[in-house]
Amino acid sequence: MSGARLGRVLAVAAAASLALSACAGSGGGGGTGDASEIKIGFMGDLTGEGAAIVIPPYNGAKLAVDEYNAKNPKIKVNLIKYDTQGKSDQATSLITKAVGQDKIAGLIGPAFSGESKAIGGQLEENKIPSVSPSATGTGLAKNGWTYWHRVVANDDDQGPGIADFLIKAKSPKKAFVISDDQEYSVGLAEAVAKSFTAKGVTVETDKFAKDASDYSSTVTRVKSSAPDVIVYGGYYAQAGKLLKQLRDGGVTAPFTSGDGSLDAQLVAAAGKEAAEGAILACPCNIPYANATGAQKTFFDSYKAAYKTDPAIYSTEGYDAASTFLKAIDAGKTTSTDINEFLKTLTFDGVSKKIKFKSNGEPETSAVFIYQVKGGALKLLGLASEAKLEG
Repeated sequence: MSGARLGRVLAVAAAASLALSACAGSGGGGGTGDASEIKIGFMGDLTGEGAAIVIPPYNGAKLAVDEYNAKNPKIKVNLIKYDTQGKSDQATSLITKAVGQDKIAGLIGPAFSGESKAIGGQLEENKIPSVSPSATGTGLAKNGWTYWHRVVANDDDQGPGIADFLIKAKSPKKAFVISDDQEYSVGLAEAVAKSFTAKGVTVETDKFAKDASDYSSTVTRVKSSAPDVIVYGGYYAQAGKLLKQLRDGGVTAPFTSGDGSLDAQLVAAAGKEAAEGAILACPCNIPYANATGAQKTFFDSYKAAYKTDPAIYSTEGYDAASTFLKAIDAGKTTSTDINEFLKTLTFDGVSKKIKFKSNGEPETSAVFIYQVKGGALKLLGLASEAKLEG
């Protein structure tokens, strides 16, 4: 073969390779460079103190991807983990790798509000669609991002849901609302306090540092206030310690927290006796063994895959992954095409009906109530219908 002919052959091969790469995931912001595979990322705290909230949605997402790939589609999906350990600066570093090196076409997550805020601009700039299964910070939908989505109600829905439920269940005249200094915690606490005030309930508030170990000043303030109900907006790592110190300090008022505290580790940290009766709200729908229909199918598949029951945001992780899988199955193989597809997507998910508003918020904003009974978490139902036990 002559040098000139070899050059022409190599040029044609290079052009074909570029075309093949383009069909896999270019088109403005992401792709794998391999027509037989598309990379989708999952980002969240997988090994840090909030991992118990993030591993279930990761497992749900992986279950959806594994089921999809098992059907032997023309283009398979490679789910890549990005462990932030709940740190916003780590999320910023990881998304640079995910976009620049790994060429992801979409991102499930980030799981938390702080890290979502930290990288939302990068995702927008690089035209990478994201769907969070669990970030509830209200401000995320107010940034004008067109590539950002979530499948859970925000804190402006969860906050009133908590306040309205407690007003119905306990008729409080005074509430004490507590937060730490994390973005999610502050946002949820503010939403709850605002809702109480609007309904004529007197509210006192306090705030402590996330990494504090001694909450005695908060306990003293709560005890002096003698509230009818206590609400903490934050994660189980802090909620369990706070609840224990409140009970040790003689505070007996009903204790309520949001989705960030919905985990058995809350009971472990507080102690079974202190945690008994604690009320937890979540815009998440956790299926149990007695579930029916799609939730029963999910429960059985999840338990078979992971040898444990579904937990917080496991169904939302499955549904978030499904949004990408449905786009890919419809032939959308670039990040921009996937994003356009998400604007028109409607389907009955495991957690709820999935459809996005123009700002990326979900159309369905249901909030569910759980209660600690006998050391275990028990679903009581929708906040608008649930009734406390004991």
